[in-house]
Amino acid sequence: MNFFSNLTRYDYLIYGLGFFAQSLFGARILVQWIQSERQGRVVSPTLFWVFSLCGSFLFLIYGVLRQDAVILFGQTLSFYIYIRNLQLKKFWKQIPFFGRTLITPLPFVLLFILFFWYPQSFQDISNKLDFTDSVILIGSIGQLLLNFRYVYQWYFSEKVKESLLPLGFWIISAVASVMVVFYGFNRLDPVLLVAQSMGFCAYLRNICLSLKKRQPA
Repeated sequence: MNFFSNLTRYDYLIYGLGFFAQSLFGARILVQWIQSERQGRVVSPTLFWVFSLCGSFLFLIYGVLRQDAVILFGQTLSFYIYIRNLQLKKFWKQIPFFGRTLITPLPFVLLFILFFWYPQSFQDISNKLDFTDSVILIGSIGQLLLNFRYVYQWYFSEKVKESLLPLGFWIISAVASVMVVFYGFNRLDPVLLVAQSMGFCAYLRNICLSLKKRQPA
């Protein structure tokens, strides 16, 4: 109760942005989950990556406002993996060239603005990245895993030249979500708490679907 009583209108706006970004991440999982249940196997729909890209940029802004280096690093990496998956899905070229030109540098434009126009905020973010703090270390590893899963997915997809979501992706997701929930609880971040708690259920279901497919008929 103390946490909510100390929030300002500005805090509510920041959390509102964070929840909206996470709602896009939630929508991608929902779309992927529904289509996977219909087909009885794990699928990688184009909408999953479209929602991912939009949510990633908004969550980058949230990370700047929260001065959270863990979020900033993770989402910058993921942003470009989402673009690569849209290329593999043959959707990226359907976006007009002007739109692609605007979208591609967005994370670095955001960091550039932060560094040159708000150097104190940039310094504050750097100072908060203290890996001797066990909570920050666990949260950083969790966020790193949440983004490494896309590196793993990217590698897997490049091998077959098709956008896929393999079993390992969901196992990494489940482990990382537990770590980020712990970090969010200690950091008093309701956005991370709610998003990763809900995501954990979808990750477990996809693990079940992946294992079911591997079982012999």
